[in-house]
Amino acid sequence: MTNHWIDLKNSDVILIMGSNAAENHPISFKWVTKAMENGATLISVDPRFTRTSSKADIYAPIRAGTDIAFLGGLIKYILEQDAYHKEYVVEHSNAPFLVNPDFAFEDGIFCGYDAAQRKYDKSDWTYQVDTEGIPLEDPSLQDPNSVFQLLKTHFERYDLDTVSSITGTPKQDLRKIYEAFAATGAADKVATIMYAMGWTQHTYGTQNIRAAAIIQLLLGNVGRAGGGINALRGESNVQGSTDHCLLFHILPGYLKSLRAKDETLASYLTAYTPQSPDPKSANWWQHYPKYAVSLFKWMYGDHATAENEFGYQWLPKLDDGANYSWLALFEAMYAGDIKGFFAWGQNPAVGGANANMNRKAMENLDWMVAVNLWDIETSSFWQRPGADPATIDTEVFLLPVAASVEKEGSITNSGRWAQWRWKAVDPPGEAKPDSWIINQLMRRIRELYEADPGPNPDPILKLAWDYGPGEVDPHQVAKEVNGWAVGDVLDSEGQTIVPAGNQVKNFTQLRDDGSTACANWLYSGSYNEDGNMMARRDNVDYHPAEIGLFSNWAWAWPVNRRIIYNRASCDANGQPFDPERFVIRWTGPDTKWEGDVPDGGWAPDARHAFIMKPEGHARIFGAGRADGPFPTHYEPWESPVDNLLYPDQSISPAFKIWDSEMDYKGERHEYPLVGTTYRLSEHWQSGAMTRNQAWLAEMQPNMFVEMSPELAAERGIQNGETVDVQSARGTIKAVALVTRRMRPLLVHGKVVHQVGLPWHWGYKGLVTGGSANELTPGVGDANTMIPETKAFLCNVQKIV
Repeated sequence: MTNHWIDLKNSDVILIMGSNAAENHPISFKWVTKAMENGATLISVDPRFTRTSSKADIYAPIRAGTDIAFLGGLIKYILEQDAYHKEYVVEHSNAPFLVNPDFAFEDGIFCGYDAAQRKYDKSDWTYQVDTEGIPLEDPSLQDPNSVFQLLKTHFERYDLDTVSSITGTPKQDLRKIYEAFAATGAADKVATIMYAMGWTQHTYGTQNIRAAAIIQLLLGNVGRAGGGINALRGESNVQGSTDHCLLFHILPGYLKSLRAKDETLASYLTAYTPQSPDPKSANWWQHYPKYAVSLFKWMYGDHATAENEFGYQWLPKLDDGANYSWLALFEAMYAGDIKGFFAWGQNPAVGGANANMNRKAMENLDWMVAVNLWDIETSSFWQRPGADPATIDTEVFLLPVAASVEKEGSITNSGRWAQWRWKAVDPPGEAKPDSWIINQLMRRIRELYEADPGPNPDPILKLAWDYGPGEVDPHQVAKEVNGWAVGDVLDSEGQTIVPAGNQVKNFTQLRDDGSTACANWLYSGSYNEDGNMMARRDNVDYHPAEIGLFSNWAWAWPVNRRIIYNRASCDANGQPFDPERFVIRWTGPDTKWEGDVPDGGWAPDARHAFIMKPEGHARIFGAGRADGPFPTHYEPWESPVDNLLYPDQSISPAFKIWDSEMDYKGERHEYPLVGTTYRLSEHWQSGAMTRNQAWLAEMQPNMFVEMSPELAAERGIQNGETVDVQSARGTIKAVALVTRRMRPLLVHGKVVHQVGLPWHWGYKGLVTGGSANELTPGVGDANTMIPETKAFLCNVQKIV
């Protein structure tokens, strides 16, 4: 989230799309309610009429998977109506920048496309620059090569009639929503967008969020109280796990994973440290070497020296094109290329797309270690319905682990607040905290290496691993995350600012000379010499405008900044666009910024507002994406219709398509319905926890499928009957829930029906049922590889 939960109360208009916040984030919804009490307009756009929709001032149905068409129509409306915040757009975005004249887009494809590789060459996706290398600009926004004019051209065809025909959203609903949201382009109005996996789980999920970002930048709603792009994370600590970068392509603090082509530390740092010739660009990633070297120093301690590149050569490197994302791992497992698997706090037998393939893939393992509260579907995949245990050789180890309330530590919520929590009770039986299991595993691995070093022991034996033989102290780990001075830390004049052994105050004191160690630069400041900032519980809002920052409650990254890019909330003189709800303001030439922690303490016009970008401006034109610098409407991999906007390019051209014998694709003549998945309040994720709780199992005992009365009548299905739900990948049984919450849509001139499927059921627990992910496809976003589980083809049949 650019903002945070409490800040939602400051909004004038709230668009909840790709999310059902009232049901899936019910406590947070109190701040939406508070905004509405203050006069805010709530908009809900969803394939289903949800509990969020029931509270909304405006509801609109939408065909699953057509969000970019919907948002593209809003972009066109904002531009057509001159509703954009021109001062903000010119001052803070790259809209005035001039793009390479060779850049082009035609028939759904951007220039540089290689069809054989399904990949773009982005060499023409660049800015025009002056002799110093600074992007050329046209503040009038009239140059045909300006980002602004290219944006207008790109979305020119997204008119109301076309968008309505693609999305199935009635034209009058589109107009009403566009008018309400575009009105926040006024300086004294502000809107926020709340999204969740309804936006991300598509083959173009990243571009859904890009479209939202473009809208908010055009309206001047980023960096402001009540504004922003706010992701509603699906678990209490998903944000924390993301920040600590547990996935293959990034290291803690969003540093880049090491690549084989970068043979030295110097080449690695050069590759990922951007340069900017613009003297007004903060270009914050210029500090990349400080964060990377401090990370390596934490990993290898005294063994990491300048002479050995701080242990760089001991770390694993990725080959070019290596893909160890979720989908790729299970494809490799199915192919027999992976022989061992730690399933740690996850349930891919239920939670993963194309779940039947996942279950089959685990049969090819030699061993699997399942770390969980109790036996779940994944740890018992070998005895699932239809499987023959005698034919499965995978050896499964189940390690009981402590639940969240049975261990101490920090969690980071969606709003980037890291909050310390204390252990409530001891775990039962032999269950141990995750940290104890990890520590014992590494201690035993090190013992094996000490006894028989083999050809390459240094990466293991030279790790700075000293957590003792028993329980791991979470405070020790948290202090390592914050970072400390290994030697005296000096300022530019050679004076000691942090004595050796002390915690650094924050990441501004990290160095690239080996004098500091830090497990995650982004969390530097969370546990410094002042103590555990995450444990603070001062519930007074000290902000002069009382916008709900509560800056002394817990700690937010970075450096306790509650609203990021907050310099963009002001004009070039440091005066807020919205004085009544200001985030920061410049109080005079001899003083400083007042309010939230600013995105840098420089005087207002000394630096551009978007400090993480080398050019210092937010990117409406985003050349870093794998599938195009502008969002573009493509149909889902499985769709009931062709692409109305780009008939020659129906699906995104850049996402990866696998072709094993279990990567089935459904065709519309056989599977004419659009399926989408979602969560319930009564169950949690794959249901492994909640379906083992008698009272929750009683509240939601059965897998069900929501369908409209019209579809039920077509199929002769009665409410409460058990039906077959089929896709190209499997068939499950579900109870038919016939409801007006689902409605037929008119798409491309024909009626399209949608069905909704909660994904909480499996074959273990007090209540069992078909898993929705037995139906979903194993394809994913071109940038993130997140599976496309929110839009796929299926069918529903009455059982006779």
